[in-house]
Amino acid sequence: MTANRPVARCCISPSILSADFVNLQAELGRIANADAVHVDVMDNHFVPNLTIGLPVVQRIQEVSPVPLDAHLMIAEVDRWAPAYADAGLASVTFHVEASNAPIKLARELRARGAKAGMALRPATPVEPYLDMLAELDMLLIMTVEPGFGGQSFLDVTLPKIRRAQQAIEGSGVDVAIQVDGGITEETITRAAEAGATMFVAGSAVYGAADPGKAIELLRAKGQLAIR
Repeated sequence: MTANRPVARCCISPSILSADFVNLQAELGRIANADAVHVDVMDNHFVPNLTIGLPVVQRIQEVSPVPLDAHLMIAEVDRWAPAYADAGLASVTFHVEASNAPIKLARELRARGAKAGMALRPATPVEPYLDMLAELDMLLIMTVEPGFGGQSFLDVTLPKIRRAQQAIEGSGVDVAIQVDGGITEETITRAAEAGATMFVAGSAVYGAADPGKAIELLRAKGQLAIR
């Protein structure tokens, strides 16, 4: 961290991909101490999995005790993403690999009241997109291949997180780095030391006997590494 910047706060966003979909409202209540709820939207085209769409997300938005952070793993994201912002979500993240006009889309999401996030697959380099950092609120660096929960953290993504953090610090823009995939009490330390401050955790939270306590433990580990 640079001397003139305050220490960033560690934010934990549990992924409901690991929750009990039959009892989603109750599952949301179990993570009321989270910073956000991470909602994975998959269309079986951009990724080989199918989850939920806009009508279900809208209903989750109505009952969630914490803000929604949507991760759109869908084709034709330029067409569909703005509707998620219109639904009142706090943050909408699109994959740059699925967007034909990422700057235009990021601006549209912001204009509709949502924070704009852009996601990169593990093998997608960050360098081509550094000039558009000012258009974003969050950069999501996938630490597993998108599509399925329960995967192991890919350490090969750590240098990319570091390069992104260095670029953000050098440019002076206010962009958070989020990581998603394989986040545990052990891997969150490595990701935070590399420069991430926002962490998506699925099985590490919902696989615990007490999801709320798991969130606090992850947050404490991450915050210590950020400092």
